[in-house]
Amino acid sequence: PVMFAFFVMGFVDLVGTATNYVKAEFGLADGTANLFTTMVFFWFLIFSVPTGILMNKIGRRKTVLWSILVTLVAMALPIIAYLLCPMKSTVQLVLIVISFAFLGIGNTLMQVSLNPLLTVFVKGDKLASTLTLGQFVKAFASLFAPWIAMWGANSISAFTYTNADGKQVGMWWILFVIYFIVGILGYVLLAFDKIEEPAPDAGTTTIGRCFKLLFSDRIVLLCFLGIVAHVGVDVAINAQAPRILTEHTGDTFTAIASSATMVYFVARMIGCFTGGIVLQKISNKLGVRICGVIMTLSAICFAIFTLVPTNPPVWLFWVAVALVGFGNSNVFSLFLSHALMYRPDRQNEISGLMLMGLIGGAIFPPIMGAAADVAGQFGGILVMAIGCLYVLVVGFAYRVLESGKKPVEA
Repeated sequence: PVMFAFFVMGFVDLVGTATNYVKAEFGLADGTANLFTTMVFFWFLIFSVPTGILMNKIGRRKTVLWSILVTLVAMALPIIAYLLCPMKSTVQLVLIVISFAFLGIGNTLMQVSLNPLLTVFVKGDKLASTLTLGQFVKAFASLFAPWIAMWGANSISAFTYTNADGKQVGMWWILFVIYFIVGILGYVLLAFDKIEEPAPDAGTTTIGRCFKLLFSDRIVLLCFLGIVAHVGVDVAINAQAPRILTEHTGDTFTAIASSATMVYFVARMIGCFTGGIVLQKISNKLGVRICGVIMTLSAICFAIFTLVPTNPPVWLFWVAVALVGFGNSNVFSLFLSHALMYRPDRQNEISGLMLMGLIGGAIFPPIMGAAADVAGQFGGILVMAIGCLYVLVVGFAYRVLESGKKPVEA
């Protein structure tokens, strides 16, 4: 049931697929449509730490159950919008936007509570491999979403409509119906599962106490920055990679975007699957070093590709995309597991702090885009390289994560 919950966690990635259909349906501008995905990361900043506090009061399993309920609300709202509201009406769009907000809130609750729930079953270096296995399960939901929507749009004509581009579109939102049913199954499985959880975190948990822990403990802060770097690179490459290739080859953006994103996610899935096996046999230190080397090699390949003025070797771009997807796939699990195991008495709070690091997904892309405007795509790659180099440096100076002294009371 816990691993099944990781599949439900992957529902959040359907927002990218849904945004494409909603944008075409309502004729939205790119900037307006992009706010849908930004909305997901915004809630990590607001709710991550409070969720860690909530876990101390009701437990990790119950917090995951609440997160699934919020996610089910997010799945239900578009179904209501398309069944009961006039097509392309303001009410319909408002319900979809509210759905995306609930999706982000539910995913925040789930990310913060589900990852430390695994520590009940797994300890030590094996935690990183198990967290990676959970990310592998989550990736299936991410991969299935666009295919289910495409199948519904092309095959189910019961609710066919004409979008703003004049194209006939079928029932793409069958995606929400299917995931709603799967979400109910996930809730039932976990609700009837009995898990003996550890006692709540030591002491009185407050938001101020959580942030004091972040800034008073070097190891917690370094792990937090590692997750910021991981998510920043992840989201930035998803946004920027198609543009890098488009500007250097002259191909159309739409033809390239799907291919670059697909290669990236396939590489991530392979990385998660490999990590789930290999990280059981090697130390976290070696794992971070390997990830740092692979990510830095990716940044070098991207840089060379962007610096070649005419006819750059396109294979170099695809190698770079594959390397960053593969190398970055295990960074989250490695830093999160180290932080959770470092302070087992404060796991609920630390989980909230670490997941707040997902705000990196809202920080890196605009900086990378601004740098690209000033210095071309090479400037954007330099921003991405900061995240890659951070992982590399921490990997080869891993003692900074091992030699810190725990504060008596943060």
